[in-house]
Amino acid sequence: MRRRTWKDLPVVHQLRQSVGLQRGMLIAGLVLTGLFLITAIFAPLLAPYGYGQLRSPDTGLFGSTQPPSAEHLLGTTVGGYDVLSRVIWGARTALLVIVIAVAASLFVGVLLGLLSGYFGGWLDRVLVVIADAVYAFPSLLLAIVLAIVISGGQSSMIGGVLAAALSITVVFTPQYFRVVRAETVRIKAEAFVESARVIGAGHPRIMFRHVLRNATRTLPLIITLNASEAILTLAGLGFLGFGIEATAAAEWGYDLNKAIADVSSGVWWTATFPGIAIVLVVLGMTLVGESLNDLADPRLRTRRRAADVTGDVAATSVVPGGALTAHVADPGGIDEARELEGGAR
Repeated sequence: MRRRTWKDLPVVHQLRQSVGLQRGMLIAGLVLTGLFLITAIFAPLLAPYGYGQLRSPDTGLFGSTQPPSAEHLLGTTVGGYDVLSRVIWGARTALLVIVIAVAASLFVGVLLGLLSGYFGGWLDRVLVVIADAVYAFPSLLLAIVLAIVISGGQSSMIGGVLAAALSITVVFTPQYFRVVRAETVRIKAEAFVESARVIGAGHPRIMFRHVLRNATRTLPLIITLNASEAILTLAGLGFLGFGIEATAAAEWGYDLNKAIADVSSGVWWTATFPGIAIVLVVLGMTLVGESLNDLADPRLRTRRRAADVTGDVAATSVVPGGALTAHVADPGGIDEARELEGGAR
């Protein structure tokens, strides 16, 4: 049995499979997503000031709507906050919401999908109806309601993150539920599951040891696509005024909301850079998700193999009654054209 190496890691394996434009999209998405993760994790080291800092020990108060300068590379906001620091700290807030929302929806959705698909019956029917009903609630509307219920619309760090994460969890859970349920229904009829029952394995062992590990292979694709939607929901919540207060944490949607009046006054930097941050992060995660989805599509893999076979056949075909010119690389790396006689030998 061949030992697994770093080339067999999921992202590396998918990158080695990709070709052409697909590889370029995947690399671009990985670079943007990697920069987002690095910025979020090392925000205290990268940000020149705190997210709620209004003064410097050396120069005093920052000043309101200061244009980009050596002291404030991206300028300051109307409230006197450093824009660069707010953008960097906002990445950490976004990552926190993504982790909580995706982890919670993944746990609940996978567990319910596994139970529903394995046992079936009335439990399956009830859960399917509930999952269908959840789709009737827009995620942003649900986020607004939860923000009001949790903190009265004036969200602290914990309240704002929980409001956004809970709303996203409720919306994303049916997606994981449907995928895992469908795979569980298919896998539980396989021969190896029947064999496990014959030798006396219990339901928990069959579900979590044999079915679960085979029913969750497509979930990474859904996670990458849902992560970008989570950022948009958080930004929309803050833009509508139900997000996290500036003194509690940095949040890109809130900063965009406060920068609306600045744009008409010629203060462009307060809205430009938080908006660019949202676009780049969502674009990066979407490119990764779409590229992985294409690589997981068997129809696209079939086309790729067919194209490779066609190219090989064209390179080795023989011209009847004529001559075929083939390019053969010599040891020095220079292609040497050799004329081959046509026809079968």
